[in-house]
Amino acid sequence: MTDVTSAKSARRPHHWRRDLIELAALFTAVAVADAIANLIGHQPDGPYLLVASAVALAATAAFHTWWARRHSHAPPPESDGLPGVDGSVDAPASTEGAPASAEGASASAEGAPASGAPAGETVLWRMRTTVRDAPGSLAALCIVLAQHRIDILTLQTHPLADGTVDEFLLRAPVTLPARQLTRAVSAAGGSSTWIERADAHDLVDAPTRVLGLATRTALDAAELPLALRQLLGRCTIHSLPAVSITGRATGETAPVEGVLEETVMRLRDPSGGVITVERPYLPFTPTEFARARALVELDARLGPRVPRSAHVLTLPEGNEITVRRADRDDLVAARAMHDRCSEQTLRLRYHGPVRDADRYLDHLLSPRFGRTLAVQTASGRLVALGHLLWDGDETEVALLVEDDWQRRGIGSELLARLVALAVEAGCESVYAVTQASNTGMVAAMRALSLPLDYQIEEGTLVITARLDVAQVRSLPPYEQAGR
Repeated sequence: MTDVTSAKSARRPHHWRRDLIELAALFTAVAVADAIANLIGHQPDGPYLLVASAVALAATAAFHTWWARRHSHAPPPESDGLPGVDGSVDAPASTEGAPASAEGASASAEGAPASGAPAGETVLWRMRTTVRDAPGSLAALCIVLAQHRIDILTLQTHPLADGTVDEFLLRAPVTLPARQLTRAVSAAGGSSTWIERADAHDLVDAPTRVLGLATRTALDAAELPLALRQLLGRCTIHSLPAVSITGRATGETAPVEGVLEETVMRLRDPSGGVITVERPYLPFTPTEFARARALVELDARLGPRVPRSAHVLTLPEGNEITVRRADRDDLVAARAMHDRCSEQTLRLRYHGPVRDADRYLDHLLSPRFGRTLAVQTASGRLVALGHLLWDGDETEVALLVEDDWQRRGIGSELLARLVALAVEAGCESVYAVTQASNTGMVAAMRALSLPLDYQIEEGTLVITARLDVAQVRSLPPYEQAGR
């Protein structure tokens, strides 16, 4: 298994037993259907009963299809977090939240008023609702909010063809439950209402937030996926290359203007391929689509770029090494390091045929798929690489240290800095895919002093570290990690 293999597939490998069970179930279903058809078909009214059953099944399927389309963006009824759609302003992972709609989705315990809460205590909510594009619609909504002693701190409007999506930042009494708030908004004419708990970071106005994201994108090409995620809230972003690792065309493409399909948008990646953004339940508005396109266009105009700052460290034996960001300009040096590594080291790193190791480098060194830290000696030779890779909603870490430089603390130093980068990016956890025999990687993960989860599937070990910001503060800051 390689770095570019999804963690999900690593944790749930294909089993032939499952295929046999599914095949047996299929044969059993066919046999039962045949027996029922023969039993009913030979009765006097058998053909009529079969036709009536077929009509009933077809009507049920049609009703289910209609209902699914009507409620395609309805939130799940229960969740383990606060009421609201998952979304964030200053971090890719939002404050914990579950969507709540005006149609009656139940609020969780965290969304209920706190018992014994001091009088006058308030809480921040982010709310999005759709109102009719008619004079007085917004005014009626604001009147209802005022009646519930809710203060409107900010308001953004997203015009649609048949209405307007209004996004609010609200300060409401802590005793007002989310369910009551969504019912009041629905009574005032709001529909498809979503609400989530907010915090002080959400007080930043939209223009300031967008300018900040544009600045981060301008400084570092690796920031584009993170900037899109922070701009659009909790969503899943996939960068699909135009050419696969094996050198074959993937056929992934998108028009220059991009494609918007309700909860999915496809944007042309400036480095080739497609950036796909998906957000469950909550459709993207044309305004959000235009902002995302503007960030991608900015990235395309600036071209490839990686911050060039570096940090010099002294190893216990006295040798100095430099830790810095790496990109595709380091491809030749990285291949040379591969040539100096033993087959066992490459096999532990890439979990596949050693002869294919060089194929992964062009992908791994691309800032579009994550961030890479390189370690070089005083003479400029590359001796180690550490990768932080975006894998959908998850984040993978991987290390490769040249044989002659192992057991000197370089792997632990790289891993600590990669974790610091993940915390700065707002990731909730990181995982490493390795083998149980790779004691170096296991020891480096344990040295983080973070909560770890271990999962073994057919010889593959997946170690997941849950990132606690308070515990990671002692790790190297982002600026020292080679930004």
